[in-house]
Amino acid sequence: MTGKTAIITGANSGLGLETAKTFVRLGARVILAVRDLEKGKAAEQEIREESPKAPIEVMKLDLSDLESVRAFAETFISRFDSLDLLVNNAGVMTPPYAKTKDGFELQFGSNHLGHFALTGLLLPLLIHTENSRVVTLSSLAHRNAAIDFDNLDGSKGYKAMKFYGQSKLANLMFATELDKRLKQHGLSTLSIGCHPGISSTNLFKIGGREMPRIFKGLMNRYLQPPSMGALPTVYAATSSGITGGEYIGPDGKGQRRGYPTLEKPDPAVNDEAARQKLWNVSEQLTGVTFDFNN
Repeated sequence: MTGKTAIITGANSGLGLETAKTFVRLGARVILAVRDLEKGKAAEQEIREESPKAPIEVMKLDLSDLESVRAFAETFISRFDSLDLLVNNAGVMTPPYAKTKDGFELQFGSNHLGHFALTGLLLPLLIHTENSRVVTLSSLAHRNAAIDFDNLDGSKGYKAMKFYGQSKLANLMFATELDKRLKQHGLSTLSIGCHPGISSTNLFKIGGREMPRIFKGLMNRYLQPPSMGALPTVYAATSSGITGGEYIGPDGKGQRRGYPTLEKPDPAVNDEAARQKLWNVSEQLTGVTFDFNN
């Protein structure tokens, strides 16, 4: 990855931080796109302890605020003339009911709409960078989920896990539809979906609160560590065998842990009408349209 530039959202901890460490080892310039700059600086310092001269920097990005997403994209485009890799990694999981600054249900707004807008705004750089890639993280929770177009904001009822699954299904439907559209326009940019299995990260909370230390200890013992959970992302980002549109996850039992392999997504992902509807709704809600001819 020497000479390549990568953006990783949510790179201050967990899977994002492990992905950043790996990219740096492989020679990439890495942008840690984070909501909390203080935590981002701490992550930068942790990476520099291993790679003192690493070409990394921290930039502010709050995916729950479209104004922040636009500001990030504008700043990045003004400073960089290429983008080899965008990793849509950041996410929130099963919080109490809340809305983003723009009035979206928090999980759908942050996990899907924020990344949808970010990708669309950075698309001009991506398609002008030969063989660039967009890697979007989904989850095992996308299975048996559905997009409830009549209740996207949760105003007609909210169940945290159901809405998490919806956001992760949206992530994978977006990744799939994006690759289809890139290919239709004859572009070299690839879009790939992936998931980390079940990894011990700070996404796991009880009632929106941090887990007690004893539960974290059990998680670390029985779930795979973030360094393993990040491998599907790294594989999707770097493997020469990737052609776009794949879904990569762990090869172990139930796809919960293991090494990267090609997986089949839930059949809902292959519903082209639903994917197109999600795309259109996402453009309407975010005000971001994708210009594949730019």
